[in-house]
Order: sequence, then C-alpha cells, then structure tokens
Amino acid sequence: MVIEHNVSLQPFNTFGINAKAKRYCNITNETDLSEILKTRNNQPFFILGGGSNMLLTKDIDALVLHLNLKGIEVVNETDDTVFVKAMAGENWHQFVLWCLKHNYGGIENLSLIPGNVGTSPIQNIGAYGVELKDVFESCEAINIKNQETKKFYKEDCKFDYRESIFKQELKNKYIITSVTFKLTKHNHELHTDYGAIKQQLEAFQISEPTIKDVSDAVISIRQSKLPDPKEIGNSGSFFKNPVITTEQFNTLQSNFPEVPSYIISESKVKVPAGWLIEQAGFKGKRFNDYGVHNKQALVLVNYGNARGSDVYNLAKLIQKTIKRIFNISIETEVNII
Repeated sequence: MVIEHNVSLQPFNTFGINAKAKRYCNITNETDLSEILKTRNNQPFFILGGGSNMLLTKDIDALVLHLNLKGIEVVNETDDTVFVKAMAGENWHQFVLWCLKHNYGGIENLSLIPGNVGTSPIQNIGAYGVELKDVFESCEAINIKNQETKKFYKEDCKFDYRESIFKQELKNKYIITSVTFKLTKHNHELHTDYGAIKQQLEAFQISEPTIKDVSDAVISIRQSKLPDPKEIGNSGSFFKNPVITTEQFNTLQSNFPEVPSYIISESKVKVPAGWLIEQAGFKGKRFNDYGVHNKQALVLVNYGNARGSDVYNLAKLIQKTIKRIFNISIETEVNII
C-alpha cells in the first residue's frame, strides 16, 4: 500500500479535468482499505471509483482512495436464477459483457454506462426502461467509522430515481466493496419498448431478439448520441429528467404542445431534460474548451483543457434558463466536487 503525493486525477475522471490529489492511494484489496481507514486519524479522505459521475471543480485537499477491488463470481443459483457478485472496482460495461457471455439476463439495457460496479447502487443507475434496483440483490459495504462490514438488501437501500440511501442519510458513512445481482438464466424478460430499441432492432433486421441483441441495440444507440469519454471528456447525462405534477405538466403542455413526456403515475409526469435544454437553445453550444454536446443536450463536454468550474458555471446557467422559460427545476445527476 503506497501513498503518493500531488497526483493528477485527469486519467481517473471521464470529464478529463486536470485536478490534483494532495495524497493518493490505489486500493486493490479490502484489508488495505480497512487498515487505511483505521489509521487515518480522522484525516479527510475522498473515495474515487470509476470517475464517471463526478465533476472536479478543484484540487482534492485530502487522501484519495482509488477503489480498484476486482473479481466476479457466481455465489448462488437456482434452475431459473443466478446470483452474481462483482467487486466494486470492476468496470460496469465489462461486467455487463461478462454476464452476456454467460447468458445471464437483466442488465443488457444498462450496456455502455460508464463507471464501476461499486457506484452503481449509489446512483441507482438506469437506462432504457431498466434501473439497477430491478436486478439488485444486495451489496456489502465497510463502515468508515468502525471498519465493520454490513450487507444491505434492496429494501435497505431506499432506491428511487437516481437516488439511494448512500446518496442521502448514509452518504460518506459507508464504502461499497461489492454488489450481488439477481439475474435470469433463461426465459429472459426483454425490455424493448423504451426509447429507440425497437427501431434499432428492426434496423438490425432482428424480430426475435436475444439479450445480446438488446445490448447491441443499446450500444449502437448510445454511441450514436453520446461522445466517447476517451475522445471528448464528459460524464454522460449531466442532468436528471425532472418529474413534475400532472397539474404542472398540463400548464407546460398548454404553452408547449409538442413537449414529450412519460407518465409515472396519476399525479406525476417525467419530462426529458434534454428536450428542455435543446428548446432553450443550448444544444451544440460551445464556450471555448467546454460546452453542450451537439447530438445530446443532456451531455456537457470538455473539448480539451476546460476547468471544472467552467463546466459547473455552464450547468448553473442552464438550470437558471430552464427555470425562467419553463418554470421547471432540473437537478444535476453528476456529483459536483
């Protein structure tokens, strides 16, 4: 276990922001993690996973613990179901591909989402009609204060739209070290009604899709809309899709009849934040080295050497403009550091 000093975090965040860690430690096993938590003497630290859901606006004046715990294993199975445990440092998309290789179904719609397995429950990641909570069985996490390991089941996690207990009352209290997923072995339930999946499958000339076909369709759609972080710095969707009351939506629709929507319940409607941002004129807008992506208005990008504060100020401008035009508040999905 080696602690380095003044380490650039540019390679470790998908926005490609050149912030520095005052101290940095690469964590590859749970013993080292427990030990460093035990001996830190209340010194501040920062947990870094895949670096995909954050915007660094400043240097980190703390010990950065880069969680690189690896391993995937089947821990239990029945005739129909398999329980797969993945360590926190496993790359999410590579984990999806591993499951597809073994014909384990349930997360194919979540293909190509950036980040690591360990952060997936925190955000309750989701895409194309599927959320992590739909396949979540449990996770193990270390209590930062006393280094005890606790298992959290689905009902413990208080999952909501891009929310969990780990973003709320347990924020900065536990570090997730592994996640166990409940997946199907056959008779997979395919989710192809959301977004453009059906159209993409038709373009592939596939009428009876497999889970691999659904994954390929999702990957194709995402690649056509979202920039590759290796080429253009970004964190995927920067904003959450706002959920508003039916009454609010009726007022919005009367002023903007073409507004798309998704009914959540009798009293709640989800409106695409990307549509709102595009209508406000931000899609494709560039400010020096940062801006809004020209194919997906939800994505803020770093074209080269942007500062995190520049991107954050743009996000605040977008939020203020959306509120003024549509009287809707949109929240960031990305964590601002």
